[in-house]
Amino acid sequence: MPGKVKQACQQIAAGGSAGLVEVSLMHPLDVIKTRFQIQGGVNSPTHYTSMADCVRTMVRKEGTFSLYKGILPPILAETPKRAVKFFTFEQYKNLFLFGSPTPTAWTFALAGLCSGLTEAVVINPFERVKVKLQSEQLLFSQQTSAFSAARVIVREKGLGFDGLSKGLTATLGRHGVWNMIYFAFYHNMKGWLPEAEDPKLEFMRKFTLGLIGGTIASTANIPFDVAKSRIQGPQPVAGQVKYKWCFDTIRTVYVEEG
Repeated sequence: MPGKVKQACQQIAAGGSAGLVEVSLMHPLDVIKTRFQIQGGVNSPTHYTSMADCVRTMVRKEGTFSLYKGILPPILAETPKRAVKFFTFEQYKNLFLFGSPTPTAWTFALAGLCSGLTEAVVINPFERVKVKLQSEQLLFSQQTSAFSAARVIVREKGLGFDGLSKGLTATLGRHGVWNMIYFAFYHNMKGWLPEAEDPKLEFMRKFTLGLIGGTIASTANIPFDVAKSRIQGPQPVAGQVKYKWCFDTIRTVYVEEG
């Protein structure tokens, strides 16, 4: 048991460190993604025509560091997120064996889905604050801290679906779909493709499977991600709630914007 605990701690520490590096490098792209997802149609007051246009506009109007708005919540959430993702995946995998001595394709898919749903509950408050900060078109120096933003949300809206839990339905969809597809693809394909004896080739095998699985999963969960940004971000008309629930938001975006 002590050995397993030590191994688990090492995995969590390694995963958290890797996540910190990932967030630091990829956060500007996440900010750009959020800005595109909340901007609405071509008649939106701030309409970006491309990634380059978004970067130029943000740097010119909000400063260079605006590309790192909202970075603290994902940094704080990264280690518990990864710990929950992989720990619960292993637990759910045992649950969904259905009497089989080894995991089946359905085992990986269902375990991935449930681990994603569990992860979403943990991560949603951090995402709520992050999207709020990313959507504010202020100079970086003028923006309040993540802790101040969280306190304001809780004080004014509480912990419920209008407050810190806002967008939970869409976050459940986003993480559930992503984990289901990724874990099912990765583990099933890894079992079908022979393991390479050369460590470099084996690394490339796992890297390629992870890349393809992550790409497919990210493509599939985009509608939920857009819905999450619309729900958690600023509403089109101040004082009027247009986006509140996941599937209603997806339907509205589809009808109005295609």
